[in-house]
Amino acid sequence: MGTGTRSARRVVVVGAGVTGLVTAVACVLAGHQVTVLDRGAIPHPGSSSFDQHRAIRALDPEDLPGTRRAALAHQRWLELETLLCGSRPGVGFYRRVGVLTGWPGGQVEQVAQVAADAGLSVKLVEPDEVGQIRFPAGARAVLELDAGVLLADRVLWAAARWLARHPAARLRAWSPVVSVDTDRAQVVLADGGCEQGDLVLVAGGPWTRSLVDVPTVLYRQTMVYLRPPADLARWWDTAPSAGRVGADGRAWLLPSGAGALLKVSTDAACRVVADPDDDEPADERHWADRIMAAGILTGMDRYTVAAVKRCHYAVDAATGGAHLVRLGPAVFARAASGGDGFRTAPLVADRIVAALRPTATAGLRPLATDRRASLDIF
Repeated sequence: MGTGTRSARRVVVVGAGVTGLVTAVACVLAGHQVTVLDRGAIPHPGSSSFDQHRAIRALDPEDLPGTRRAALAHQRWLELETLLCGSRPGVGFYRRVGVLTGWPGGQVEQVAQVAADAGLSVKLVEPDEVGQIRFPAGARAVLELDAGVLLADRVLWAAARWLARHPAARLRAWSPVVSVDTDRAQVVLADGGCEQGDLVLVAGGPWTRSLVDVPTVLYRQTMVYLRPPADLARWWDTAPSAGRVGADGRAWLLPSGAGALLKVSTDAACRVVADPDDDEPADERHWADRIMAAGILTGMDRYTVAAVKRCHYAVDAATGGAHLVRLGPAVFARAASGGDGFRTAPLVADRIVAALRPTATAGLRPLATDRRASLDIF
């Protein structure tokens, strides 16, 4: 990640999840003064970013430009790992074990061609080569080689530690925000104080929409964490992440290794909710049972359930994507969280740094009366 301009500006980041912390690091590297605000600790164990792992992949056969952008994000994650963790073995957070995706047999060649057009390295894999993972009948698999798993909690801790040591960064934990003035780029805190920025990024995940007008759809997902049987532990330590698996092709998994458990889930355990803090019963047994019955693994009864967890992720209501929007002359917001939020966080950081360049900020004008039509969407 480059150093950019050295004309220092004041940046206020609301939310210390992956988007907020990665953007703060990029802005500091570009020579700016950054304040990060969060309603809890930094990093916040209750945030939607806080988890054992997230899959990082690029290939989307229906979106060639998006595939190319995601490949750039992969490179950015490698650069961030070197910056935040150094190059010593065992201290990083990016496990480049690859990502395996199941496709109907007749589509595999087309998917592989999209990958080639995007410059991705892939390999066709027959399901019996990864016999512990179950695919839908007739499916074949594409292994994206330059992909893998981010150890999500390690990412957040590494970024927070780096920022805490840097004189240009200020971390304000336990500082809940009550409102954001999108015209003045001003953030008002619950204690009556405020933070003024030359640029404000609101990246509070599912809670973003309580502060700014960003139409989103909020999903709740149940995840099951498993311990593999002893005779398969070593296999799983080097296994790829996998998607479009299970009997109906709606399931996904992230492998164990480097201290993380094996995580499985399915779209069948995903539901739309109104609020991340609603009073739906905390017992996730019903959803966990659906996941365990989804035919994701061979010999599922040999695996021990270590934990069941609910998580939340938000997407843009119009596109279903993980977009960055401009809400005022110098106020940006990103409500997206979850896998796509993690995967593209470095690209959002690039956009914010670009917006801070003198030529870019000089061109930021007040939005038209129809603000929704004037949004700058990433």
